[in-house]
Amino acid sequence: MALVELKGIAKSYQLGRTEVVALRGVDLAIERGEFTVVMGPSGSGKTTLLNIIGCLDRASAGSYKLDGEEIGHRDFNDLADVRNRKIGFIFQSFNLIPVLDVIENIEFPCVIRGESRKSLRERVMSVAKDVGLENFLKHKPDELSGGQRQRVAIARALITQPQLVLADEPTANLDSKTSEQIIDLMLDLNRKQHVTFLFSTHDPRVMEHARRVVRIADGLLVDGTEHAAAEAAHMHSVVH
Repeated sequence: MALVELKGIAKSYQLGRTEVVALRGVDLAIERGEFTVVMGPSGSGKTTLLNIIGCLDRASAGSYKLDGEEIGHRDFNDLADVRNRKIGFIFQSFNLIPVLDVIENIEFPCVIRGESRKSLRERVMSVAKDVGLENFLKHKPDELSGGQRQRVAIARALITQPQLVLADEPTANLDSKTSEQIIDLMLDLNRKQHVTFLFSTHDPRVMEHARRVVRIADGLLVDGTEHAAAEAAHMHSVVH
């Protein structure tokens, strides 16, 4: 059974008197343990697709099953609960809370859902060590490098023990060396802890390591089984 199963997912918005169609019947399955990239130009429907998978938005039509559970038609309160229990997010702008230190930023999603800091502490320490932050636990975000901030964001995404981690351009604000380190870290988490990653990115370095690249254009999947290395080679040729 696929972890994510989308069938006939459509999404349209009303913009004044105009109906904007973002997705036009998307079918997509993501297996547990995948390391998959969704790519597409601006306006392709990529962000809408990730928002629906991440339970930040609802489809206008179609079926969305997460871990075998139909969630596509639930109200936003129920979606928030599913999101908090099963999905982690990594954003390109890190979205850390400036007044909180590394420990407090990592544990924040769990504190919000009612877990006590005392019971969380051992798990926070373990996740912080996994992402190489054990020597920076009391640092505030403005005392960290970009790569270290992204490591905090990754740890925060993992602390809830999600079944799926969505990463929106996770290397966009990082230099090449730091990007490579972050990609290696996520690959290591994918291999050793079987964390399922779904990326939105244009970074060919991420594509090189992905199991597959899902390309989207005009609200439709162009090819759901594109081999990642071939797509990355194409992107390198475009860049250079």
